[in-house]
Amino acid sequence: MGRLQMLLIILHFANQSRALNTGPNTSWGGQTMPVFRPQETVTLVKPRFSAEARQELITHCNARCLWRETHPTLEDLKEDLAYETVYLNGTRTLTRVDISGVDSLLSQPQAPRRAARRRRKRQIFGMDGRFDIRGKHFPLSFPFSTTVKISTGCTGILVSDRHVLTAAHCIHDGKDYVKGAKKLKVGFLTENLKMHPPKRTKPSPKLLIRWSRVKRTQVPRGWIRSQNELSMDYDYALLELKRPHGKAYMELTVMPPPAQVAGNRIHFTGFDSDRPGQLVYRFCPIINETPHLIYQHCDAQPGSSGSGVYAKLWLPDKHHWERKIVGIFSGHQWVDLNGVQQDYNVAVRITPLKYAQICYWIKGNYRDCHSN
Repeated sequence: MGRLQMLLIILHFANQSRALNTGPNTSWGGQTMPVFRPQETVTLVKPRFSAEARQELITHCNARCLWRETHPTLEDLKEDLAYETVYLNGTRTLTRVDISGVDSLLSQPQAPRRAARRRRKRQIFGMDGRFDIRGKHFPLSFPFSTTVKISTGCTGILVSDRHVLTAAHCIHDGKDYVKGAKKLKVGFLTENLKMHPPKRTKPSPKLLIRWSRVKRTQVPRGWIRSQNELSMDYDYALLELKRPHGKAYMELTVMPPPAQVAGNRIHFTGFDSDRPGQLVYRFCPIINETPHLIYQHCDAQPGSSGSGVYAKLWLPDKHHWERKIVGIFSGHQWVDLNGVQQDYNVAVRITPLKYAQICYWIKGNYRDCHSN
């Protein structure tokens, strides 16, 4: 099948999906959402904004790392889900939280489902399976139009009328906020209305990026407190824009078991740095998973970190399939088990607790994010 045919099929299904609000229906596959309640907010010293931005994250994990991930205590979860907020004027706060309804989430032994053959390349696996989303109309059509560019060099995805989800490492290196986070912006692809330049000049691009200022950034402490041993488990951040963007956005949900994902496939679109000026789409099967991460071999390059990872899920009450964000693309991880090293591209999965936290960041009221 040619790439044009593939893109036409993608757009056919894209037109059947709708942008939805992050609503109160917060259960999936019989799971009930835990309750996430902020308890205390304290003011911290202003960040130095001294870290260097990085578009690529590479980590290592072994049996000890996997065991720690699958055996959290209640206090561990509270510490990880506490969060920092940085405002437009540079002030910073720390909010401590209380959580309940998490007994089923504690100490769940779970390892990757099956081993994959050893790979030697990072980020591109075999033949490059990425697609450039070209033209004037395709990049501005759902679901591709929900992808935005972060001014630190990463990608993000629209999750409400003024919120963007991205990777935490695009904002904070585990020790300090990156230099570009002080005046953080989000870029939206928009049609260039001045496409006919005078003669003897270079043709104008069909699309331009329009930048919008971020007024608030929220990062979980699970990312910040991992600075001594960097972990991808909490590599996500939420950005709030100064003004509503007026575009379609994609709904967030808890990552279900892979058997409930159409074709066992995930998809994401990003601004890969090796293809400047292009919106790049890819899809691939889920290979392995842990309670926090989705392991896959979707081809990706620096710049795609922070892309919203979505899947097509069956909604019984609506009797059709819809795209939902189930993770955030983080980077690359080497997994060393029993002396065998495997490498994967990795997405942070949306767990019930992460959903409850992000939903609270968006809604500002935990009751709106909890379903009985």
